[in-house]
Amino acid sequence: MKLHTINEADLKGKRVLIRVDFNCPVKDGKVTDPTRILAALPTINYILGQGASLVVMCHFGRPKGEKKPEFSLATVKQEFEKQLGRPVTLAPDVIGDEVEKLAAALKPGDVLMLENVRFYKEEEKNDPEFAKKLAKLGDVYCNDAFGTAHRAHASTEGVAHYLPSYAGFLIEKEVKFMAPLLENPDHPFVAIIGGSKVSSKISVLESLSKTCDTIVIGGGMAYTFLKVQGHEIGKSLVEDDFLETAKHFLATTKEKGVKVILPVDHVCAAEFAENAAPVAVDGVDIPSDLMGMDIGPKTVELIVAELKNAKSVVWNGPMGVFEFASFAKGTEAVARALAASDATSVVGGGDSVAAINKFGLADKISHVSTGGGASLEFLEGKTLPGIKALEK
Repeated sequence: MKLHTINEADLKGKRVLIRVDFNCPVKDGKVTDPTRILAALPTINYILGQGASLVVMCHFGRPKGEKKPEFSLATVKQEFEKQLGRPVTLAPDVIGDEVEKLAAALKPGDVLMLENVRFYKEEEKNDPEFAKKLAKLGDVYCNDAFGTAHRAHASTEGVAHYLPSYAGFLIEKEVKFMAPLLENPDHPFVAIIGGSKVSSKISVLESLSKTCDTIVIGGGMAYTFLKVQGHEIGKSLVEDDFLETAKHFLATTKEKGVKVILPVDHVCAAEFAENAAPVAVDGVDIPSDLMGMDIGPKTVELIVAELKNAKSVVWNGPMGVFEFASFAKGTEAVARALAASDATSVVGGGDSVAAINKFGLADKISHVSTGGGASLEFLEGKTLPGIKALEK
């Protein structure tokens, strides 16, 4: 997969219309985590350094096509201005005569931020006329919003039909690390897939089984696979509708010679609660009055052994209920083993990224993806509309 990237474009004196993902957490009128803003700064600073002006597009929350004050980008704009270190003008709207005048008046180095693009229903409908109106605001289009690249929206895909279009450095980096996992990974290749439901991860499992040597299955979905194997799972989470799917997956991976690791011991509880007392279960079968909440130490050992020899690792989804301190040890142990590994490591998906950040290990991972749903769909082998529009 080869993309047109922003450093191929002649930007001097141009207005660059850029789509970013600044959908940051906000509390009491302040951005509490500016990670997504920081991730886009290398592209933004490069564009401004080339003598261009900038028109910034992004969304915030789910206003559902209505202009709701609580979803204004005013708060995000303040944090963006602070992190960028230069003035940013917030437009009063997304399209229209006034916005066009503001864009036309931009000089090299100026930054104009549009209001929330999701104030218009036409954005999520990828309405061509709306995309054309957005395109009028720039000479060149740059997409650096990997987190929304799986959406065919006007600002992520539609605009690319009307302007010379390029990927920003963040999207370029995401593709650089993730594409080889599906096409030509270094072996041994280990995939660690967790999370609560088989239904949300089966496509990823099936896609990765084509290139993986070992697949580790943890989290709530592991109990559906254990039940298929004839094990007792107590009160653990199970998707009975996916028992046949799980059975088929285990059969096909066996045929391919792909090693599948499931929990061999557990940390359980009598109820799903943060203050529930952890109960160690030294074996695969779970007593009828308990539910699995985390992987046990023997399972951790199996995973650590695989990571020591791995050359490529992808991790998507926690190993247990890591948001509860008593049931976070398995996820933390895997995170630390991955951080200590010499493998090229890619972590994607909101919860596993949150775990890496929680344990302060992000700088020891080769690539921490900025897109939850986008990284999941990428690993499923799906075409991401926002990236497809930037391909050579």
